[in-house]
Amino acid sequence: MNQREQPVMTAVANDVFAWVQPDGSWWVNNAGAIATADGVILIDTCATERRTRALLAAVDHATGGAPITYLVNTHQHGDHAYGNSLLPESTVIIGHEATRAGLLADPIIDACPPFWDPVPDWGNVTRRPPTLTTSTGIVLHDGNRRVELLHPGYPAHTAGDLVAWLPAERVLFTGDLLFNQVTPLVFMGSVDGARRALDWIATFEPDWVIPGHGPVVSGDELPGVLDAHQRYYRLVADTAQAGLRAGLSPMEAAAGCDLGPFAALPDRERIVLNLHRAYSDISDHVFDLAEAFVDAMAYNHGPMHTDV
Repeated sequence: MNQREQPVMTAVANDVFAWVQPDGSWWVNNAGAIATADGVILIDTCATERRTRALLAAVDHATGGAPITYLVNTHQHGDHAYGNSLLPESTVIIGHEATRAGLLADPIIDACPPFWDPVPDWGNVTRRPPTLTTSTGIVLHDGNRRVELLHPGYPAHTAGDLVAWLPAERVLFTGDLLFNQVTPLVFMGSVDGARRALDWIATFEPDWVIPGHGPVVSGDELPGVLDAHQRYYRLVADTAQAGLRAGLSPMEAAAGCDLGPFAALPDRERIVLNLHRAYSDISDHVFDLAEAFVDAMAYNHGPMHTDV
């Protein structure tokens, strides 16, 4: 990581921290930490050993070396969960039932396909899914903290998204239900569910929001971020419907799609992946993960860039 890309640990409330990794592109996520009288609640890990160890060192410094008692995985994707195995065995890992199932079945941690350049080097991480799961939500009462882990009730970014809500501090960790200044991704969830989740997020009326990728969002900024997501998902849905009417494949529909203001966002090739999902949502198109990534690479004229 060069100087421009150094992660930053920021206090968003008393003993509540956001770990933001620029630029939030492929495999480069945000995480967080909540210090309590009993220990630390960690929100997500990172994709690689290198990045996760940097996160753990920052958490240790910010919290005075307090033990990490709980780790919450907001969803199954490896950029938020491959580093789980670097936590002490005593740390209880919490996630949705679908997150546990997804991590147990995830083949990318074992052998990453060449969809990215460079191919990510995970380092010394191994598969470690949540051991405490929920299908709807759970409340952590840890020391003097109340942390509500809540599922929207339907697939959105994935089938197993959890947000972490601190009602007293009015801080919301959304995982990948929100991407700030980065192209959203819903290929393993639902376009309609992702849109519905935006309205759900608004009901919390948070003072601070830590998205899964991109800069921290203040309560005043949140309406604009939610509106940008709504417009992007509307573009995906409209493009899918028009493409199906015209008999186009998701790749063909993406090639003819004017991304407008979203063209300048990192990871614009995600339009292909999102269209594969949208086609599957509203037609008999069978979502094929490998096919979707091959199409995304073709759209991108090569592998997607990452720096992990």
